[in-house]
Amino acid sequence: MSSRSQDDNVFKALAHPRRRELLDQLKDTPKTTGMLCDAFPDMDRCTVMLHLKVLEEADLVVPRREGRERWNHLNALPIKQIHDRWISQYAGHALSIIDRLKSELEA
Repeated sequence: MSSRSQDDNVFKALAHPRRRELLDQLKDTPKTTGMLCDAFPDMDRCTVMLHLKVLEEADLVVPRREGRERWNHLNALPIKQIHDRWISQYAGHALSIIDRLKSELEA
C-alpha cells in the first residue's frame, strides 16, 4: 500500500468521533471487543465491530486472539507518522509567523 493511501485510511479512520473515542479507550491498555461494547452501551456490537474494522484497515488497531477473546491493541505509529509528515511541519511554520509578528510589534 502506498504511503498516500495509508495516510488516506488514517485520516478516514480519525474523521469519525466514535472511532476517536474507541482509540481513546485503547490508549492506556488493550481491551477486548466485549469491553469496548460495554464502554459504548448506545452502540450495538455490530457497529463497534464496523468501527474497529475501519481502524484495523488504517493499522490503528491490531487485534490479537486469545482463545475466544479478541484483544484490541492501539498502534499509535500511523498517528505519529501523520504528525511528523503534516502537523509538525505546519506547526513550525505557524510558530515562525507568530515569532516574526511579535518581533514586528515590539519594534
